[in-house]
Amino acid sequence: MQELHLLWWAVLLGLAQACPEPCDCGEKYGFQIADCAYRDLEAVPPGFPANVTTLSLSANRLPGLPEGAFREVPLLQSLWLAHNEIRTVAAGALASLSHLKSLDLSHNLISDFAWSDLHNLSGLQLLKMDSNELTFIPRDAFRSLRALRSLQLNHNHLHTLAEGTFTPLTALSHLQINDNPFDCTCGIVWLKTWALATAVSIPEQDNIACTSPHVLKGTPLSRLPPLPCSAPSVQLSYQPSQDGAELRPGFVLALHCDVDGQPAPQLHWHIQIPSGIVEITSPNVGTDGRALPGTPAVSSQPRFQAFANGSLLIPDFGKLEEGTYSCLATNELGSAESSVDVALATPGEGGEDTLGRRFHGKAVEGKGCYTVDNEVQPSGPEDNVVIIYLSRAGNPEAAVAEGVPGQLPPGLLLLGQSLLLLLFLTSF
Repeated sequence: MQELHLLWWAVLLGLAQACPEPCDCGEKYGFQIADCAYRDLEAVPPGFPANVTTLSLSANRLPGLPEGAFREVPLLQSLWLAHNEIRTVAAGALASLSHLKSLDLSHNLISDFAWSDLHNLSGLQLLKMDSNELTFIPRDAFRSLRALRSLQLNHNHLHTLAEGTFTPLTALSHLQINDNPFDCTCGIVWLKTWALATAVSIPEQDNIACTSPHVLKGTPLSRLPPLPCSAPSVQLSYQPSQDGAELRPGFVLALHCDVDGQPAPQLHWHIQIPSGIVEITSPNVGTDGRALPGTPAVSSQPRFQAFANGSLLIPDFGKLEEGTYSCLATNELGSAESSVDVALATPGEGGEDTLGRRFHGKAVEGKGCYTVDNEVQPSGPEDNVVIIYLSRAGNPEAAVAEGVPGQLPPGLLLLGQSLLLLLFLTSF
């Protein structure tokens, strides 16, 4: 029995002193250190003692960091990986290192990085990612790094940074972002404002400069002139496709999304109909109404035709096309959205009288809607019900026209055909 105890302690002692063959392991200044630098390694070697707190793998030939690469060293506080050939850091490669305080990934070839792993490193104080090939950093990449003091992102391929990227870094005192090819458009103006106002030390500010547009190439961000920038705005309107003509079943519904903003916003249509949701990035058709090359379409003329000028045409509009039509405009400064709910009903259906009375009540109050060149618009943000009657054989429906026979309540637009078109305009 005593022999078994001795054997057990011998095994534990051997494990405690284990070290990968190419590396040197030992204690220094109270830290358990594993030195694997300059060993020409092409992978993270296995067999580290579990109590290692400092690991150096610098100046090797590591091509990447796979998931669980450092699972053996959960107590790691310092990890040095500079001067390798790392291109990819996979999700889960760093996530287990919750005690990490210093991480050096500089002087590699990293273009693919699992930013979500940083969310678990809440104690991180030093992050060096300079001299890589990073082109993009998510806005929430540093959301958990409230202890971070020094961040080095210089000498990468960053063209822009999302506003608020550095907001979570409440302990930050040193930031290097020089020598990146910044696009000096409206989306980067916030960085100039923040850099001029912050107490964070930002060295080499003359090298935080514009690469594009050409007229601003070489201009330091701190001396960027005012740019004409504005967040998107949208106004959604409806217009029948056959002005002055008798509309028949299967008419073309035309919606127009008037978009403003600088830089020019990207327009997107979100359509929710009984059969599901349709997402369209405008335009999906040319001026001739035919699908653009590379655009997914069942036929050469899509069911929903989004034009470059902001118009959306729905040929042969019917019950299958009932639903909510939303246009969303987005640029570097934000987004804006406007929606219209479209429903068809034949005269005499239950909803007609209720909606009719509501419309007439607003008309008496001087509210409701009005028409300008056949475009239906609400008269105020709180008056969002528009009713358009399509009569039988051109005779107005009298259900809501109280008062003089044949006279229409203010704002009621009559068209010819036996359908009731209800439009609910809502702006966000």
